[in-house]
Amino acid sequence: MQLAIATGVTVLATGLFLAPLSDHLDDQAMHRALAIAQTTAAEPRLAEALQHTRPTADGPVQTEAERIRRATGAEYVVIMDRRGVRWSHTSPGEIGKHVSTDPTDAIEGREIMEIDEGTLGRSARGKVPLRAEAGQIVGAVSVGIAYESVRARLVASVPEMLAYAGGALAVGALAAYVVARRLQRRTHDLAFSDISALLAEREAMLHGIREGVVALDAHGRIRLINDEAQRLLDLCPEDTGQSLEAVLAPGRTTDVLSGRVTGADLLTVSGGRVLVANRMPTDDGGAVVTLRDRTELERLGRELDGTRGLIDALRAQDHEHANRMHTLLGLLELELHDEAMEFITEAIGVHRATAEQVTERVHDPLLASLLVGKATVATERGVSLSVAEDSLLPNRLVDPPGLVTIVGNLIDNALDAAVGSREPHVEVELCADDRTVLLRVSDTGPGIPADRRDVVFTEGWSTKEPPAHGKRGIGLALVRRLAGRQGGSVRVSDREGGGAEFTVVLPEALTEQPAGAPLTATGEPR
Repeated sequence: MQLAIATGVTVLATGLFLAPLSDHLDDQAMHRALAIAQTTAAEPRLAEALQHTRPTADGPVQTEAERIRRATGAEYVVIMDRRGVRWSHTSPGEIGKHVSTDPTDAIEGREIMEIDEGTLGRSARGKVPLRAEAGQIVGAVSVGIAYESVRARLVASVPEMLAYAGGALAVGALAAYVVARRLQRRTHDLAFSDISALLAEREAMLHGIREGVVALDAHGRIRLINDEAQRLLDLCPEDTGQSLEAVLAPGRTTDVLSGRVTGADLLTVSGGRVLVANRMPTDDGGAVVTLRDRTELERLGRELDGTRGLIDALRAQDHEHANRMHTLLGLLELELHDEAMEFITEAIGVHRATAEQVTERVHDPLLASLLVGKATVATERGVSLSVAEDSLLPNRLVDPPGLVTIVGNLIDNALDAAVGSREPHVEVELCADDRTVLLRVSDTGPGIPADRRDVVFTEGWSTKEPPAHGKRGIGLALVRRLAGRQGGSVRVSDREGGGAEFTVVLPEALTEQPAGAPLTATGEPR
């Protein structure tokens, strides 16, 4: 293809050069003929001889004209009088005859250049008036250059022209060969049809797989982003060509994608999604990052942990229930009926009091159920869990599952921290102010040093051993991300008396209370 283009351009350039060359040679021949005619007309003896002699083959006009013709190489030098009668000619037999072309312009004082036919054939001509010493016109001089000589010059220049064109074509062919070889190496000897097919397959594969793919160039700009990566990172096709910092907020996700954080299977949280990222550099200085959505797996893993904890709690409750039944059986066998009644009432009242304490202060059923379940798990782990007395949360949550995730993660971390401490205890406080929800979860654990209070919210950071289903370091990062999505914040501080206290503020967590709506006994709008 490149060779065909080079050949076509060379032929076109040669033709475009030859076309004006012919006109240029014609113009040169006419100017030469005019210059010879002007030089001949400037000879004063010719005008004098034209006035005092007769037109003969051996006259002074014919003699001088032939001398000039031989000296200049012109085809003819014709001198005529005002009547258009020749006084000189290459063929002596034409002397005394009228010229074959109209001499009016030259006799009237105008100089003429033209290509015309005459008695000697086609020629390039120049005609000028012949003046006497006094300045009056006494005749005219006509000089012709044989047109065959002009054509011969054109034909003679063609081989040289073709030689130059051939040289240019050879250089172009060599350059085309070098470029073609380099292109073949760069494309691994693939034909254009193969490249097109591979591109179509790549587009289908990248946009069809359920794994996010982001390709970056050497300057950190996005070269390619498939549909799944757009969904996971909340990007759009128009973000292609921009830098990561321009389309993603500062944070761990941007650091992982840009390569500032290295490693395999790096965890990050983006828009409430738990992602696993792997970055592979490319030969041109860029990189390809793959993203897997681990949110569902992480949720299932946490559910598995919760289920295992519940099973352990049920196993412990079963053991405790058996002990209570044995105790009750012993009291009945000893006929201590009043003590048996008191024992059963106390056992039932503990669980009922916990549930009533939660539902009186937390009116959202999903969140209340979570707190009751966590209280049972805490009891079996040897930790007391309570809801602060000044807690009051109405049933107007905008995103109950989101708040459940936040509370659940904070309680789980608090229970882990409180286990093993002296008088282990976890307290949950939930308060509402207009549309704002304030959440505090405190524990009696070892607390968090001041220099690590920002690090604890980083994805992948944890002081605990990873569970069987995967990695740790996701819970607190997810809490911060979910709080941020609602315009809120989360911070950690020291608990009075020792331990840690996590505070979450969610400014838009509750819906608007309808104006004038009647309230229930718990203060809820009917």
